[in-house]
Parts: sequence; structure tokens; C-alpha cells
Amino acid sequence: MVRAKLENLEDYFLDLGQRRDKGVYFCRLNGCDQRVQDLIRRYYETARVSGVIIEGRLPNPDNNQLAYYNEIMGMDFQLNMGFLLTSLKKWLPRMNDTQRNHVAASIYDTLMDLKKAGKNDMMLKNAYIKFMCWLYYKFERIVNRLGDEKLPKILYEGSVSLYELLLLRVLSLAGCDVLLLQYQGDEAYQKADPGNVFSDAYTDPGLAPFPPAFSLKQLRQDLQDAMEQARLYGTPPKFVNCTNAWISGKILEDVRQDFPSRGTDPNLFYNCFCRISGVEDKLTYQNELYQLQLELRTAKRRLVIVNETIPPPTMEEIAQVRRRNYQDLKQLVLDLSTNIQYTASQELQRLMNRAFVDLILEEGKKAGSSLNRLTNRAVYLLCWLKRYQQSLFGSWNYPEIAAFFYLGGCKNENEALFCRLLARLPVDVLVFAPNLNQSCCLEDPLLYLVNHPLSLPVTKYPEEDAELRIGTAAYHAERDLDALMYQDTGLYRNQQYAKAASVSLQTIYEEISILWDQELKYRPSFHTTEDTVTMPVIFSKVSGVKDGAVPAYWASIKSLLTPDTILISSIPQRSSTDPNPVKPYATEFFRNGRLQKGKIKAHKAYPYGFLREAMQDHLLDKLQLLIEQKLIRGTFENGTEYTIVSTALNLDKPLLRMVQKFDFTKKNPKLIYLIAGETVLSLEDSIQAAFLNLVGFDILFFVPTGYQCIEKHFNTSLVEEHQIGDYLYDLQVPDFDAVSSHPRPSWREKLFKRGT
Repeated sequence: MVRAKLENLEDYFLDLGQRRDKGVYFCRLNGCDQRVQDLIRRYYETARVSGVIIEGRLPNPDNNQLAYYNEIMGMDFQLNMGFLLTSLKKWLPRMNDTQRNHVAASIYDTLMDLKKAGKNDMMLKNAYIKFMCWLYYKFERIVNRLGDEKLPKILYEGSVSLYELLLLRVLSLAGCDVLLLQYQGDEAYQKADPGNVFSDAYTDPGLAPFPPAFSLKQLRQDLQDAMEQARLYGTPPKFVNCTNAWISGKILEDVRQDFPSRGTDPNLFYNCFCRISGVEDKLTYQNELYQLQLELRTAKRRLVIVNETIPPPTMEEIAQVRRRNYQDLKQLVLDLSTNIQYTASQELQRLMNRAFVDLILEEGKKAGSSLNRLTNRAVYLLCWLKRYQQSLFGSWNYPEIAAFFYLGGCKNENEALFCRLLARLPVDVLVFAPNLNQSCCLEDPLLYLVNHPLSLPVTKYPEEDAELRIGTAAYHAERDLDALMYQDTGLYRNQQYAKAASVSLQTIYEEISILWDQELKYRPSFHTTEDTVTMPVIFSKVSGVKDGAVPAYWASIKSLLTPDTILISSIPQRSSTDPNPVKPYATEFFRNGRLQKGKIKAHKAYPYGFLREAMQDHLLDKLQLLIEQKLIRGTFENGTEYTIVSTALNLDKPLLRMVQKFDFTKKNPKLIYLIAGETVLSLEDSIQAAFLNLVGFDILFFVPTGYQCIEKHFNTSLVEEHQIGDYLYDLQVPDFDAVSSHPRPSWREKLFKRGT
């Protein structure tokens, strides 16, 4: 039988006739993820029922086994198919003729390969006897199923030896699937099969090394635990939650959907579980919440709204929970779950019980979890469940879905656990956290996150219209017009985008003057994707003076001095001795390779708090990027990263004013460095230039001397250099207000003009 190429581990469980190549699989696993672990567990269960599981190496035949073999078969050996077929028929009589032919042929081919490799007859005989003993004592239960439509399975754990591998190959070619679990990687296997002839290594980009605790022994224990847990649940509920899989992502619209339109599987109930952080529009936010609850109540949906905190259980509520002292987690779960009673719906009671048991078992497995603390948390859950169940469910009927709105975000683990419990019941659970300055500790694999950029302090869900701010007709008309004009039209409203990435253009020198005063949206390579703008910017060095014509040189620079341009002609402009109020806190602001953005914004020394919020985030994002890309020499080597932080957070006021008005789709701010002498950029100058390039500035360095005055502190060739003419020295930077935009032609220009 042929060995087929495995594309997906799931294919192991296909019947032979359903497989693409109608072949067996022989693979080895050197790593795993959760999905692979689940498949190993399934393979283990299959092999336990209709296969063979090998933990550790196959032991060599002992004296008793060899004596029995000698008694039945004798010690003769011949390397031919007739002898092998006769021996197998006598030694393993349960095989049919087809199976026997496959096994004999596989053994013959294997022994012939050994002979070609230089093994003598005695070695071949010993290998044959070892194979026969292993087949009888370890694999006899599957030899009569080789090649069946449902192929038998072999699961091998450990580092396989050469002769074990040869026998596994025999069984594989005879019609058996084999899976090797190699916790220590592939090195040992390669010694036995350096050409990867016998099996394939299963690879997947998401695989990681096996966890240290992973083993078949542990897997068996997990399966045993699963069986014990099954009795904790009692009768399983009929329905299973389908949480968030059906939603569009527009949560406020999704939660309005009627139940039949969410999904049609009669075994599922379709709910959503979401946290919405921040607000999209401060003006309309409360109106949207008000309209949402109004529509749900009008549709006769059951709705519970909680503001700021879930009131803790009262002493009376706690006293109604029956409990006692527990010796272990299972005893705790079994006993406390009896408190869940909901006579109005037996099915809903089963759903509550399953959700409660799932979460408490999960919490019990966490490190540092004590039974006493877990009991207290479970009591809180039971109290809150009893408090709200009538308001949420009443006399529940499938497919009804209630709604639980919590405005303010979860303040502690108990609140988070209760929201997680409700999300596993027929409830839409929405947590609104509009104030970005307040944290929410809710985490869950099912939780869908929506993040908006704006923060709004709201302490009460608007259930009364007196609490609302409602936009006028003109306001909404303007928003509609915005949608028509500024979505995919090439037109952009002011400050439409909050995120941007700069790319440095490669140009010829003559293009700089053409592009310099253009809006970014007209430059090549400008584009927008969702909420981000790609900004083509200029970051170039101009060396020399064209034709040695100094007046024309100054005039060309003057033509670039737009209202959005700052000229720097004294270098170095910044130095390490300059006053810098941020410097003492740089080590606090950058830790473990990450910029501590929240701490920076909240710190008294933070100088950019007056800028618009989106621009503050833009600056901090680019600062993180500047450090990560190691554009400045010495980053992560000698503490230069802290100099980068303190320098980038200490821009002067003229630069900050340009940054504040910067619109990513329009004209960008610009810097021109004019370096006519022999000075070089300081480290701080270099940081500022590289940082502002990432922010979106156009930056030009005019260096008439052609000296290497800007490259010292850059790690790579960041700046494109244009050689435009003669190198001139000792030029005096003029007062550009007095520079003529149309200087008199030089003698060279006169000469060439006269010649024409």
C-alpha cells in the first residue's frame, strides 16, 4: 500500500476510500498547538479502540518469548517470499491472504534493504525474529485489520530506534496509519532515517515545541478527568451558545436583530458578547444608547441595565446559598451547583448549570486558586444569577435572547466572571466603557472588542430622554453629506484620518521643487486604507552647488521657504546640554522595549498634552517605531533609546504648532537644514530629523561642501543624496529676505546663452 502525503491531520480519520491517494499516512509530530493537541487526543482514543499505543520503546523479545517462538516456528530463516508467507500463516493465522501478502512483501523489502546496506545473514535473521515477536506480542490485535476501510492506528511516543522504525514501516506499507510523537524534536529520528524515506514531518507555521508536561500519560489523566467532569454537569442541555460567530461587527445593529435572522441551527442560540471601549462620536453617543434600549424595550426584549458597578450580594442573598466546607474542587462544584434552580425552564436551568460548572472548573485550575477564595467567588455568581434571572429570562422560550448592558466596565474579577457566565446563556452581554481613563478587567476568549478613539466620561446609561444630547437636522445632514463626499472619492475632509505612515520618496533633484509645495494626496504613492494614510515624504541631502552659481543656489533654496517650512542654518541646533524637562523621566517612559504611553500621557512632565489627542497618539506611535527600527546608532546598546525618548518628547514650540495643524492628506510641514561649514549634526539633531521624517515632515539637507555632516548617527542610509554640482566652501548664509528670486546670470550662463 502506498504512503500518501498528509495535508491535514484531520485526514487521519478519513476512511481509506475517502482519501485522495487511497494510501496510508506515516507522519511525525515535532511540535503542537491547541488544535494539534486536540487531534492527538482524538487519535489516541481511536488507537486505544482499534490500534496500538506505544509509550517508550518496544522491548526486545525476552527469553520466554524467544523460547515460545522457537517451539512453534523453529529457528530456520530464508529470505524469500515463500518462506515468509508460510511462516506468517502459521505464526499469525488471523490474517487473510491479502494482508499476509502485504506484510510478507513489506518484510521482504525491508530485509533486502538491510542486506544491501551490508547486513549479514545472521543480522537479517535476528531482525526477522525480532519483527515476528513484536508482531505477535504487540501488534497481533491489528494484523487482521490491516488495509481495512477503517485503517488501524499506531501511536508511538518517544525517540524511535532503527528496528522499531523498520517494523512500523512494514505495518504502514501493509495498511496501517502511524503517528510518531517526538517531544525532543527530529534529531534522533534523522539518525535512523536521514533521507526522510519512511515518514513525513508534519509542519505548520503555528506549531510550537511540545509543552514540558505533555505526554500520553497526562493525556490519559485528562481524559479521565473529563469523564469525571461529565458527571458534574448532569443531563446536558439541548442548546449550545453560538456567541459572536454570526455578528457583522456593527454591534449596536447586531444586538437589534430579531432572533430568527441571527441563525437557523435549531441546536444553537445566537447571542453576542462585546465590550465597546471609547466613543466614536461624543455628540451622538448617549443618543445612540438611548435609542438602543428604547428599541429593545419596544420589541419586548428583556433588558437589564447596570451602571458603574454590579451591587455586591447582600447578607440576605449570601445566606440563601447552601454551602459547606469542601475537600477538593469537584466536591465544591457538585455541591454549589445544586443551588441553581429555575423551575420556569428546565432547559435554562441546565444551561445555567453548564456555564457555572465550566467557569468554576476553569477558575479552579488557575495558579494560586484556593478553595476558600473560589467558594466566595462561586457564591457571588450564584447570588447575582438568582438576583437577575427573573428579569432576564422570565418564562424563557427558545430562541429568545435577553440583554444585559453594563456601563462602566468590570471593576473586579467577580464582576468579570458574572459577565462571562451570562455570555454563555441566552443573553446579549454588552459592556460599555466610554471613559478610556477607566480600565476594565474583563477578558474572555469569546469577547468581541470594539475600540473607538475618543473618551467620554459617562456614569449613567441614558434611559430617560432628559439625559440626551440629540443632533439637529442640519448636523445629521452634514454627516450624510460627509459620507457621500469623503468616502472613496479622492476628497478628504479636514483631519479625516487619525493614523498615518510615511514613506520616503526616491526622486531626481529636479523633482524636489515640483513636489515640495504639493499636497500629499497629489504625490506618487499616496493612498489610504481604512483608517490609515500612506504619506510620501522627502528626506534628502543636496550636495554641492549647481554650476558653482552661488546666487542661483541661494535663490533655489529661497523658493522652497514656504509658510510651512522652518530653516535651520546653525548646526548643531540641539545638544545634550540643552534644558530638557523630560530627560529625568526617560527611563520610566520606556521599559521592557515598550513605550509606556499611558504613563507618559498622565505624567506631569509630559509636554504634548495640549495637542489634539489623535496627534499625540501619532507622535508616540512614531517614537516607538523610531526605537524599534533602530534607525539611530547605539539604540539598545548604550542607552541611546532613552536619549531618543527625551529628545522626541521635547520638540520646540514652532515645530509643535506645525504638528498640531498637520493634516495627513494636505501639505505637510517641512524642515530645511543649511550646513555651509564643517559642523555635523549632533545626536539630538539626528534623532529629531529621523523622528520628524516618520511623523511626516519633508526634510532637506543643503550641504554645499558635500561633507559627511549628517550621517554620523544614522544606522542606515536613511537620506537620499543628490550630487548637483561643485563643492564650495566658506559660504556665508545670507539673509534670505534680501535674496533675489531671479539672480543675475553667471558668466557661464551668459557665455552659453551668447553661444546660442
